[in-house]
Amino acid sequence: MESGGAQSCPGTCLAFSRTRKGLVLIGEIVLCLLTLICFGASRSGYAGLAAVELVFAALVLLAWSCRLPPRLPLLHWGWTDFMRCLIGALLFLITSLIVIVGHRDGAGIAGGVFGILAGVLLGYDAFITLPTRQGHTAAPTESPDGA
Repeated sequence: MESGGAQSCPGTCLAFSRTRKGLVLIGEIVLCLLTLICFGASRSGYAGLAAVELVFAALVLLAWSCRLPPRLPLLHWGWTDFMRCLIGALLFLITSLIVIVGHRDGAGIAGGVFGILAGVLLGYDAFITLPTRQGHTAAPTESPDGA
C-alpha cells in the first residue's frame, strides 16, 4: 500500500479485473481477439471491426482499472461506454450474420460464431453499463416550501 491508503497501479488493475465489469471487458477482449484471428484467416474482409473493438475494449479496461473516469470529468464515461457497447453489439451481430450466411470457409464461419458471441457479450455490457440503471435520482419537481 502507498501512503494515503491508495493502492498501487497493479493492485487497482487486479482488483478491477475481479469485478463484473472487469470480467466482461476481459471476455470482450478475448472474443474480439479470436474473431480477429478467424476473420484474418478467412477470405472475408471484416477483420477491421474486430480490431477496432479490441482496441476500444482494451482502452476502456485500462481507463477503468487505472481509475481514470473520476480524474477526467469532462467526458461522461457511462454514456460513452454504453454507446461503444451498443454500436459494437449491433455491428458484430450484423457482420457475423453476413459472414455466416455468405461464406463457406471454416475460418469465416468460426469468426462469425465468435462475432455473434462477442455481440451478445457487448449487448450484455451495454445492459449493465446503461447509466440510467446506475442509481441516478431525478431532480425534485416540487418547490422547497411545499406549495
